[in-house]
Amino acid sequence: MVLQVSPTQKPPTVTWDPLPTDYPLPDDPVENIQQPALASALTDALGAAGYIQPAMLIGTNFGLVATVNKKIVVKAPDWFYVPQVQPVSAGTIRRSYTPQLEGAPVAVVMEFLSETEGGELSVRSTPPYGKLYFYGQILQVPTYITYDPYEPSLEVRHLEKGRYQLQSANENGRWWIPELKLFLGLWQGERLGQVAHWLRWWDSDGNRLLWSSEQAQQERQRADQLAAKLRELGIDPNQIP
Repeated sequence: MVLQVSPTQKPPTVTWDPLPTDYPLPDDPVENIQQPALASALTDALGAAGYIQPAMLIGTNFGLVATVNKKIVVKAPDWFYVPQVQPVSAGTIRRSYTPQLEGAPVAVVMEFLSETEGGELSVRSTPPYGKLYFYGQILQVPTYITYDPYEPSLEVRHLEKGRYQLQSANENGRWWIPELKLFLGLWQGERLGQVAHWLRWWDSDGNRLLWSSEQAQQERQRADQLAAKLRELGIDPNQIP
């Protein structure tokens, strides 16, 4: 009797090499018109609340690079966050990001699911690597978020002992993102004339981070209320220098 043993796949050899200047980066079109708006809104709220620092790197549809078994692999997530990167020289435009070589590991990656299978949840461990495998096993991103705009539904995975584990939302339907020290959840409403389910941030006290447009609206409301109070006192606000 011959005992047959299934071959064990060797762990990939990962190195962090500079991307050649002539390397063609992926230029795939987005799945729908909402995807760029979703990503932009996430970054806008962080910037408006003062969370973004010069050393950080936040990008959308931007190439994350690793060399796997001596072959360059590039994935361009819909949104990602790196806490600290090395500065580039004046006049240089960053065209990709290679962790370890150019700065800290990628801390958070977000993908918006395709209407058809697009690999966002694929664990394919051979080229072309599935995104779930690439982010978890190659880049080892601690938090991987997937959003299905067609449901809509949100899933948050944390890397635990080398494998992504689904996390549960709190009683408010929000997920804690430890790398940003913020909650993430869904919110339905309008932004820039588009009514949709948006991904929103909340701080640890439960306060929703406002978009810059919402902050501007708040300031206008405060100014209008102040002007009304001055008029009640018989003061013309237009005459105040």
